Amino acid sequence: MPDQPFSALYLRNFRLFWVAQLISLSGTWMHMMAQGWLVYRLTRSPLYLGIAGAALSLPMLLFTLLGGILADRYPKRDILIVTQSLGVIPPLLMGVLTQTGVVNVWHAIAVAFMMGTVNAFDIPARQSFLVEMVGRGRLLNAIALNSAAFNGARILGPMAAGLIISEVGLPACFFINALSFVPVVLVLKRMNIKGLSRTGAGGVFGELEEGLRFLLGHGEILSLMVMIAVISLFGIPFSQFLPVFAEDVLHIGARGLGYLMGFAGAGAFAAAMMIAFRGGIEKKGRYMSVAVLTFPAALITFTMSRYYPLSAVTLAVTGWAVVSFLATANSFIQLNVRDELRGRVMSVYSLLFLGMAPVGNSLIGFVADRIGTTRALAIAGGICLLTGALFSRAWMRKTARG
Repeated sequence: MPDQPFSALYLRNFRLFWVAQLISLSGTWMHMMAQGWLVYRLTRSPLYLGIAGAALSLPMLLFTLLGGILADRYPKRDILIVTQSLGVIPPLLMGVLTQTGVVNVWHAIAVAFMMGTVNAFDIPARQSFLVEMVGRGRLLNAIALNSAAFNGARILGPMAAGLIISEVGLPACFFINALSFVPVVLVLKRMNIKGLSRTGAGGVFGELEEGLRFLLGHGEILSLMVMIAVISLFGIPFSQFLPVFAEDVLHIGARGLGYLMGFAGAGAFAAAMMIAFRGGIEKKGRYMSVAVLTFPAALITFTMSRYYPLSAVTLAVTGWAVVSFLATANSFIQLNVRDELRGRVMSVYSLLFLGMAPVGNSLIGFVADRIGTTRALAIAGGICLLTGALFSRAWMRKTARG
């Protein structure tokens, strides 16, 4: 069964969790698109878009390693019930602020920081909870399906937000996001997975040191972590600046912005579903090498495009490439780490994947404010391309020797 397409969905716990996640993540992407549109309309500044993105991701730098320690100490299901319940508060607050007309850019930034703080404890627990639901044999399939839910929501959420903003208004997007957390909490409470609790022997710093020592002793995992950090720092922040392209480069408005984000999500969804259908990737090094070169090439092409259909297609390619790399890297890391270290190692993964983004958002926003958004993102894409070439060369040599 583990090798069959979509094998993780045969398990009731994962199936219910997957559906609930799709609903919740659609609300999150609706919120993100609405927030980006609001910030840009309030400020007309790519710098503030970068600051808002940084506020969402900064807590990953501050708290995610602690989140990993908690995920290794306490039942992950219990942690997720708490974090998903707390996740209702920021979008509800944002909805009230916009509905009453008192919202300003600093409100949006503060709410983004609140959301990021919840995510810093939620994501390490969620990443390491997958193996408890499905087992090691179905892990890659579960990661791919989880990514499919994330990126399916990335299609549905922004497109729905574009229509809702045009027809109803911004507050509705935030209120819908608040409601979308409820199904996840209900599903988690009904699960019969209790998980294990343990007491850390070496204290917080001792447990952090144990996890970092494991990473430093495994060169393949360490090289993946470095590549993930570069993509997070210079590549993934491009999505924060799509409102600039929609408004000032392609002139397609809020609905067009929703479609742009939807195309990026469609490519990512296709990659995740392809991996889930195949059941596994035999030559992971080669697959990751192709993906890690395709992503920056497509991103650079997007920055040069002034033709809406070409921009949409290149965004779909970026989505396909980045998910192909990240899902495969995620499974490789989790399958090569001991169970008692998984929460801490995945917290480092989350730290690099999401925690580098505040630095990247701020840096690219700062540069974009001076030389233009298209040039700034083209330079960032070039850095990813150069690093990806070095990564691919190293992994290809490793494959040839193996």
